[in-house]
Amino acid sequence: FEEFGSKVKYWQTINEQNVLVFAGDIIGTGPKLSMQEKFQENHHMLVAQALVMGVYHEGNYGGMIGPAPNIAAVYAQTDKPEDQMARIHFDAIRNWLVLDAAVFGVYNHNAWRVLEALGATPDVTEEDLRIMRENTCDYIAFNYYNTATVTEWKEPKQHESETNSIRDQQRGLGIPSFFQAAENKSLQETEFGWAIDPVGLRVTANGIYSRYRLPLIITENGLGARDVLEADGGIRDPYRIEFLRQHIEQLALILEDGVELIGYCPWSALDLISTHEGVEKRYGFVYVNRTEDDLKDLKRYKKDSFYWYQQV
Repeated sequence: FEEFGSKVKYWQTINEQNVLVFAGDIIGTGPKLSMQEKFQENHHMLVAQALVMGVYHEGNYGGMIGPAPNIAAVYAQTDKPEDQMARIHFDAIRNWLVLDAAVFGVYNHNAWRVLEALGATPDVTEEDLRIMRENTCDYIAFNYYNTATVTEWKEPKQHESETNSIRDQQRGLGIPSFFQAAENKSLQETEFGWAIDPVGLRVTANGIYSRYRLPLIITENGLGARDVLEADGGIRDPYRIEFLRQHIEQLALILEDGVELIGYCPWSALDLISTHEGVEKRYGFVYVNRTEDDLKDLKRYKKDSFYWYQQV
């Protein structure tokens, strides 16, 4: 352990170690930096984003400019007040840290408190704060794949530390004294362990719009799976069709709710390399013939979902 203050214990570990807590990689995906360095990088990115939005507005380009983070509504696993507070803290560090900066030009207070407890607050100058305040976004783009569920922090049991070794930006997050990722038994999961929650898209869109009242566009939404190329050159992916069908059905309900939703983009046109699971985790409407280690002929094959989405 390293201790920050008298109450907060924090475990930081490289990805290969079988430890439940994954706090070190909430921002960024590698072990090369300390928590403070990671959030310092993130701060520079937010200031640079504000500068670009300012240049765009000063140029009177006539369109709109905004961020495109990955956003996910957060559920408390139970109705316990402690779990509700855990939801607030995870929501802040997972979602509002980046969006409050882009829309309001300030850091979210709950997110900042978590960073303080972890000794991870970035160095912020008065000039940084001025730039963020004066240059905010016109709309919000967001990538949606799933929702998150959390409980209050509990010390992990030994068997949990041994079995929870696969994590990414959607799974396995926890910060002692604040929150811990939890299972949502109401939802099915993909074969890669991501919750499937079409209604969660509606929950997420309404949560963002209620908070910021800016136009929204969904820039990524899709299903990663181990697709199989059949002997006849076909790829049968009814699971992807069903995933997209259920999520697209929610778009009509989002509009009925009064959300100013201006666009929807599935992810993705072609198979590409996943940042966490490589080539074997395929998202595309078009299959690219290669494996993790063998480029093969890189030939393209249209999946069943390709022909289905043509008619959407």
